[in-house]
Amino acid sequence: MLGPGAISRDFVTGLRSSTYGVLHAVGSSSAARASDFAAEHGAEASGTYDDVLARDDVDAVYIGTVHTTHAELAIRALEAGKAVLCEKPASPTADEVARVLEVAAHVGRPFVEAFKTRFGPFADALRAILTSGELGRPERVEAAFGFAAGSRTGRLFDPAVAGGAILDVGCYPVSLAVEVARMGRMPGADEIALRTASADIVEGVDGHARAEFGLAGIVAALETSIVQELPGSAVIRCERGTIELPDAWGSRAGSATTLIVRGGADVRVITVPSIQPMAAEADAVSLALADGRLEAPEIPWADSRAIAAALTAWRAAVLT
Repeated sequence: MLGPGAISRDFVTGLRSSTYGVLHAVGSSSAARASDFAAEHGAEASGTYDDVLARDDVDAVYIGTVHTTHAELAIRALEAGKAVLCEKPASPTADEVARVLEVAAHVGRPFVEAFKTRFGPFADALRAILTSGELGRPERVEAAFGFAAGSRTGRLFDPAVAGGAILDVGCYPVSLAVEVARMGRMPGADEIALRTASADIVEGVDGHARAEFGLAGIVAALETSIVQELPGSAVIRCERGTIELPDAWGSRAGSATTLIVRGGADVRVITVPSIQPMAAEADAVSLALADGRLEAPEIPWADSRAIAAALTAWRAAVLT
């Protein structure tokens, strides 16, 4: 564990439900803080980032630090021979994501971006519907994810650490749109066209933002916020029907469970079990490492590149 912050606490809770992952060491810029976190959560070792990365008994790391430190820590971990599960987004910029993936390929270690919505029965069910062809080719994604933060302080509202809605929660609608586009044909970074974008700037960051993208033949209309509650739902419109996701994102403790498929007069409600999504992320890294793979099929590197390209374009359009 690199970065004993709030999201890392949720990850440790999820890790207890994983099949293969065990918390062994905690690293921080503060060795004392790492030691306290390790003692609280039963890790055997702790220290600075370098202390943890130098250990031969650590196979993989989870990076739960602020966005702007992801790329540097991921590269250091990969070069130390560790597999990496990096909290989303992999980095605030597409160039840095490309650099991380280049290092992962060079050293031959897995890198997985921790988009919790990509793992488990709900994600599998959505992929099965889209690839079955029953509704035809997907044409449009409409998705929103937003909440009202309790205060306008801290990392969410700090431009220095890439705060704002787009990277914190807007990345989830972007991830969904990229995956839906891949069901037809994977969008390359040069096939992601930002058509419109707007934002309400709050404390110097994108507090509420909207965008429309063209992604390899589909249109994605997306909205996100850290100052207003948004529905948290999504609709995927296909040639011959729609897929409704009433709760598209689930939570850090449980994945979403319900999909509504409408094809003509036929309406089908699909309910799947909820799982601990952070446990599933951890297991995906373990399986990649055990199988000698560099990528997890749920979030391939091509998707990470496309997501990063879309996020970079969206932020550039509203923040400059």
